[in-house]
Amino acid sequence: MVFDSTSIDIDPRSGFCKSNSVFYSKRKPVNLPCNEFLNVTTFISSRPHNGKIAFIDASTGRRLTFPQFWRGVESVACCLSEIGVRKGHVVLILSPNSIFFPVICQSIMSLGAIITTANPLNTPQEIRKQMADSKPILAFTTESLLPKLSGTDLPIVIIGQHYNIFTKDFKIVSSLEDMMKKEPSGTRVKERVSQDDTATLLYSSGTTGVSKGVVSSHRNYITLVQTLVSRYSLQNGEHTFICTVPMFHIYGLGWFTTLTLASGSTVVVLSKFEIDDMLSAMVKYRATCLPLVPPIVLRLINHADTVKAKYDLRTLQCVLSGGAPLSKKVIQGFLEKYPMVTFMQGYALTESTGGGAYTDTPEESKRYGTVGLLWPNMEAKIVDPDTGEALPVNRTGELWLRGSSVMKGYFSNPEATTSTLDSEGWLKTGDICYINEDGFMFVVDRLKELIKYKGYQVPPAELEALLVTHPEIADAAVIPYPDEEVGQYPMAYVVRNAGSNLSESAVMEFVSTQVAPYKKIRRVAFVDDIPKNPSGKILRKNLIKLAASKL
Repeated sequence: MVFDSTSIDIDPRSGFCKSNSVFYSKRKPVNLPCNEFLNVTTFISSRPHNGKIAFIDASTGRRLTFPQFWRGVESVACCLSEIGVRKGHVVLILSPNSIFFPVICQSIMSLGAIITTANPLNTPQEIRKQMADSKPILAFTTESLLPKLSGTDLPIVIIGQHYNIFTKDFKIVSSLEDMMKKEPSGTRVKERVSQDDTATLLYSSGTTGVSKGVVSSHRNYITLVQTLVSRYSLQNGEHTFICTVPMFHIYGLGWFTTLTLASGSTVVVLSKFEIDDMLSAMVKYRATCLPLVPPIVLRLINHADTVKAKYDLRTLQCVLSGGAPLSKKVIQGFLEKYPMVTFMQGYALTESTGGGAYTDTPEESKRYGTVGLLWPNMEAKIVDPDTGEALPVNRTGELWLRGSSVMKGYFSNPEATTSTLDSEGWLKTGDICYINEDGFMFVVDRLKELIKYKGYQVPPAELEALLVTHPEIADAAVIPYPDEEVGQYPMAYVVRNAGSNLSESAVMEFVSTQVAPYKKIRRVAFVDDIPKNPSGKILRKNLIKLAASKL
């Protein structure tokens, strides 16, 4: 069912239906293709647009035109087919942002194979854990990241022109550069791929704090593309984006390996984020759109005078913020410093394939604190976590979402899938929200126990499990500690064993050697015991209040 203002049960102002307690999107519905056998690569490549340059490497200036890009996709797909990659096979991408990252993604998906991505900052142990779960048959990675795949015996394609085959530690089968040079073959195996087939397997901490593979379909990505192209009227290929958000994450993967290709937009790619590099690229390539995460938005505000004195940002039309909701103070501060730029933000999850809610105009963005109206065709419930009752307008509860961008489930984890997706297709987001009388959504808290550090998800349970392996730690709990620059960072409450003089720095060092940098413990407090409920669950809210009282 879509929003129908003529229905006597649906409030045209809020979109709330009294008869079933569902909120319906007030956005204009988006028509989705009904062809059952359609993969996202075919859908994107067949769309008409006026774009010329698809990707530019910000550091080298190397460019891929749209014809070069799609020829490269076909060449790489042919090579993968010859290697034996088939529909349903999982292929790992371990790489920083690159103009070739989207080539790899589209090549894999065109075969009906499945992408799984890993954060290049992750440790070899973290990557091996993901590989043990997803069981990839092939990996794409750079030469500098090869050591993180040491001992895995996985066939590897090197991203880059030159590679060394001097070591017996790696089974290198080719380079991406060589694959892209190969003439596409019309005889490769082409299997029928349906919209319901799996396209990606991205790892998210979900609502429980334990990393799980999110199974997203071609339909999910087709919905993402169709919705956002319609939202921004991007078909003319007139926009130039700066890509700073990671392509291994749904934010970057959704925007820069699918959406911009469908719209004909140009993407200037930074392999790593440096604010001066980003701003220089914006000036050099006359960027119009800048998707960001909140910590970078804050840096642009705090250093606005220096930024505007050094860089000519007159071509910049809009800034898009995702990853966490922004306060009224931050939004006002941005609009005061950059009055000619349209500021928009949104709400999404890996489990909803980047779909959820968004602000669409400057007027909507000035409704401070909101993450916007529901996506087109999206439905929502606000559910009391204790009673399960679906709540009306301006009542706070857990947000449930339903729509064609919602994931298929968690990979090989029926228990987690059942606890997150109900039998009617409702995704339990773990976020505490309310929807007001005008249909705008507000995120006020999290049921899920994730820490958001610079947009990265940090599961406390993972750090707690690591901490208690220390011989001098009897018990531990990890909470989010607020920080203006990064959003939140992990803080540990630690119970030392009797007689131990374990220091704060020793705890932090113990963790830092075993996890990715964004997961590091950055503050430690020692306590006599960790507060828990009768069933043994950590009462994290008590510790958050304790930390807040000492701010």
